[in-house]
Amino acid sequence: MPELPEVETVRRGLAPAMEGSTIVRAQVNRPDLRWPFPERMAERLTGAKVLQLRRRSKYILGDLDTGETLLIHLGMSGRMLVSGDPLGQFVHDHPAPEKHDHVVFDMDNGARITFNDPRRFGAMDLLPTATAELHPLLAQIGPEPLGNAFTESHLVEALKPRNTPVKSALLDQKIVAGLGNIYVCEALFRAGISPVRRTRNISAARIAALVPVIRQVLEEAIDAGGSSLKDFRQADGELGYFQHNFDVYGREGQPCRTTDCPSVIHRVVQSGRSSFYCPTCQK
Repeated sequence: MPELPEVETVRRGLAPAMEGSTIVRAQVNRPDLRWPFPERMAERLTGAKVLQLRRRSKYILGDLDTGETLLIHLGMSGRMLVSGDPLGQFVHDHPAPEKHDHVVFDMDNGARITFNDPRRFGAMDLLPTATAELHPLLAQIGPEPLGNAFTESHLVEALKPRNTPVKSALLDQKIVAGLGNIYVCEALFRAGISPVRRTRNISAARIAALVPVIRQVLEEAIDAGGSSLKDFRQADGELGYFQHNFDVYGREGQPCRTTDCPSVIHRVVQSGRSSFYCPTCQK
């Protein structure tokens, strides 16, 4: 499942082709993805101008001049691909349609945006912009980890009263938005905290120190274009490459990268997900 850096990378790739441009033709090729598309979706999108693209957690939100917002979730295998961009940032020729091209937007600047999703776990919805944050998918989401509301005091207050593994707590979208398995593993390694340690047993100072570490990991991943695991591609079709910088994720049995550390990376299953960590460096 794409995490915050992958979704932010796609948003940044879509912005030059979509922001300030009008959807001259919206094509919806099936009635649903993860759930049914909204009624008359193609009709409601055709002729709408995209005012801005923003991200909330793992969702891309496109605010339209019609007073509606297009909500996009990539799911497990969804890709948003851009072709024909007149700015020359993407491949100029539109590719031949593919079987899993479920939604296509032709923009007035000549760009084409194609949502391709073989597994159909992605989603799109249209919601009133004025009340978008009240949508059931968005209403309970916590602060953005790269925003000003994600502070040391917020994280300490959210974690200290709990008695859950810190890995599980950081995956709770009510505590912090957009974090997933990969980047929580990487952040905990850099902070020297074991993923199985209970939050109430971690000092406030160590919890507070997680905030800049989480931001650093996410910013580095965004700069690298995300992590290309299985299906993820950027909006221009290129692969992200942050996976080459993983310290622990997916490295079970390999040597710890900390200088002079004798350990190898271990894996433990937590709530059905694999956590990777160094038993020597992380306590």
